[in-house]
Amino acid sequence: MSMNLSAPALPLRLKRVDCEDSHNTHALKCKRRRLSQPPSPGLAPCLRPQNHSTGHTGPEKRCLSSIGPYILLEAAEGTQTYRAVHRITEQEHSCKVFSMRKYHELIAPYTRLLPHDNICKISEIIMGEQNVYIFFECNYGDMHSYVRTCKRLQEDEAVRLFRQMASAVMHCHENGVVLRDLKLRKFVFTDAQRTKLVLQNLEDSCLLNGDDDSLTDKHGCPAYVGPEILNSRHSYSGKAADIWSLGVVLYTMLVGRYPFQDVEPAALFSKIRRGAFTIPETLSPRAKSLVCCMLRKSPMERLEAADILLHPWLHCSTNAFVSQYPNSRHSTDQVVPDFEKRDEGECY
Repeated sequence: MSMNLSAPALPLRLKRVDCEDSHNTHALKCKRRRLSQPPSPGLAPCLRPQNHSTGHTGPEKRCLSSIGPYILLEAAEGTQTYRAVHRITEQEHSCKVFSMRKYHELIAPYTRLLPHDNICKISEIIMGEQNVYIFFECNYGDMHSYVRTCKRLQEDEAVRLFRQMASAVMHCHENGVVLRDLKLRKFVFTDAQRTKLVLQNLEDSCLLNGDDDSLTDKHGCPAYVGPEILNSRHSYSGKAADIWSLGVVLYTMLVGRYPFQDVEPAALFSKIRRGAFTIPETLSPRAKSLVCCMLRKSPMERLEAADILLHPWLHCSTNAFVSQYPNSRHSTDQVVPDFEKRDEGECY
């Protein structure tokens, strides 16, 4: 099936500011006091958004800046995303700051994609003298933090949320965008009730020029990386690698721990290469089936994103689920972690 990979026109508000300053500090502090507390910055350093050190610049943490109609506040801990508030509406936003020479490349995945309910949208772009400020709607926390809090999700809730995740991935793949670093933390809630998800942080995605999705780079978080990336020195299917990562996402949502985990990177990668994992008997047969269909060791045997949305588990009624969770306890290193030791060499 051929794909139209031309970049659609994106209805963005593009402005230019004459200066990037920090004037009127008293007024900024008054505005700041009216802001609600920011969402949790996240738990596991491994799962935080990538630090685009070559493309990101901007104010130091806790520095107040006036950017057009926005007040730019401190960055969320461990991220390159800043909190911002609109002076007039007092609406909260998140803001990413890119250097002028890099921003076209970094926002290319957003401009490639047509609007989708489960993919975050750029709400405004403001051009500074040296930097470009990209504004997004504020969120209510990420899925990794949510799973950590809940320990594991009941299947009926997991179905509602995972359907949105799979739909976002399918939309990306159909429009020639390979995510490469797919993980729980990239999905954030857009409502306080925690029912609506969007996929964010697309800056490190790869844009395809045709139907060939072959990639050669080794990019991603260790717990989510596919065996073919570890085993091969040659190219691999970027879309199939995304499906593996999506399988890790679903397993973690349902079980409360990663399917492959070890404190030593070498041991972790060895487990991933073997592709052997266990599924608790407490999961329904259809849930087990979908997990297994995504975590196939051979990339050719995995479901495609569109096929995932047709899987029977995503169309089950509530009473079809087996949600009997006994009081089993996992060892500390097997649950979704509060944090993990991270070396730069661990992430591919």
